[in-house]
Order: sequence, then C-alpha cells, then structure tokens
Amino acid sequence: MVSKVIATPEALKLLEILKSKHGSRLIFHQSGGCCDNSAANCFLEGEITIGKQDVYLGDIGGCPFYIGKAQYQYWKHTQLIIDVVEGHGGTFSLEGPEGKAFITKSRVFTEEELHQINKEN
Repeated sequence: MVSKVIATPEALKLLEILKSKHGSRLIFHQSGGCCDNSAANCFLEGEITIGKQDVYLGDIGGCPFYIGKAQYQYWKHTQLIIDVVEGHGGTFSLEGPEGKAFITKSRVFTEEELHQINKEN
C-alpha cells in the first residue's frame, strides 16, 4: 500500500511533544492557503469540522490527516511529506508556541505507485 502522506522523524517528534501537552486526539488538515500559507495545520479534534469536501489521506503519528477535495485534485499525484522548520508557521496550528512549524513537502508518485493508488480507490 502506498502512503499518500508520511512524516519525517522530526515531525513525529514534534507531534509527540504536542500530544504530551494537548492529548492524543489531534488532527491534521492541509490548508488551502490564504492566511495560513498552504501549511499542514495540527488541531485539537473538534477545532475543525471535517466534511464531505475533505479527503482523508492517512494517519501520521496516529493522527488523521485530511485535505480539501479541491486542493487534493492538485496534489493527488504526489506524496505529502510533513516536516518541521524552525520559526512560526501557520496562524492556527498547535505547534506555533514551540517555535517550530510543520511544513509540507512533496514528491511525485511513480507510475507504479499511481497505478496501485488507483486500484485501491
């Protein structure tokens, strides 16, 4: 099975810090831009409403990861790689006070991976 979203060891470490402070019921949503700069935002479960216009990509560190359906159409050929940078990132994400920010990187799926993903859907 091909993962549509993965996290670097640094991102998983930061996620564990956030879980220790906020509990394990965290959720990610890949922002569509505007004021939060197309970032992977981490929320307490219930702080964001997930609906029919959101696509579930998988879990990172035991937390579900979603992206808006319209934005997914632009990213569906890529694997999202959640990493961390120093500094303040998105306005809404839980990691801001830690002096770090989640950042989304990507790589294009191979033809074989795309074929596998299409079979799974």
